[in-house]
Amino acid sequence: MSNYVQRFLLENLDIRGAVVHLDSVWQEMLSGRSYPQLVTQLLGEMSAITLLLSENLKQTGRLIIQLAGSGPISMLIMDCTEGLHLRGMAKYEPAIEVQSVPDLLGHGHLVLTLDMPSMRESYQSIVPLDGKTIAEIFEHYFRQSDQLPSRLFLATTHNAIFGLFLQKLPNADLQDPDGWVRTEALAATIQDHKLFDLTVEEILTRLFYEETIRIFDAQSVQSGCQEDPAKIYSMLRLLGRKEVDSILKEFGEVIVSDDICNREYRLDALAIDAIFREAGSTIH
Repeated sequence: MSNYVQRFLLENLDIRGAVVHLDSVWQEMLSGRSYPQLVTQLLGEMSAITLLLSENLKQTGRLIIQLAGSGPISMLIMDCTEGLHLRGMAKYEPAIEVQSVPDLLGHGHLVLTLDMPSMRESYQSIVPLDGKTIAEIFEHYFRQSDQLPSRLFLATTHNAIFGLFLQKLPNADLQDPDGWVRTEALAATIQDHKLFDLTVEEILTRLFYEETIRIFDAQSVQSGCQEDPAKIYSMLRLLGRKEVDSILKEFGEVIVSDDICNREYRLDALAIDAIFREAGSTIH
């Protein structure tokens, strides 16, 4: 698999982690979008982190992560299902200059929303954007939510994404007082462009060659932007024939934009008539 998340455990150190790699799913997310390099980098890092969080959730549900601020990159949004179907987008000003991440994002918040079938209302966590990089923002979030030291190492190109997550478990210092510091230092030696073609086993044994590593089964990642006209038809039926006809009369067609998937649905009078005729035929 070339689009996956794979967990691992450094058994003798009581340090857990995960590796994420995307290529075709990431390329599909960028298709048809002309994001500047800085936007691409931040959205790629967000994609990797969203998958690491989603795969680690004990509950089932849909995870939505937003970075919203007052800077030239005003929003990064990622949506991931429990089956690791991923989609995302960025909103930004046309002209973006090279700046630090805090300047690019401005003052704002990190918002994590978890929609679970078992809950009447979504669970939501909101924290300030605290960090000089996307990785630091989420490391701060992990410290607050899990209360466990965590590190993220991320690399993004237009073709692929790589992410490495490490988390220090409560008994780590009892296992090896220097283990966490040593593991952080080894992980920091990652060479971005050399990792995309390696297996998880190859990556981890190169980084942590002296450790006993347990590697778990990989979880496949897929694009969350499969075309689904039925949802559009259902939405229009809920809107009502009178309202839809008024839009049709004014513009000559009904246009429905799916911004997060960069897709547009255009429906003429014949298509609208067929949608409502089909709905009418199901009423008994």
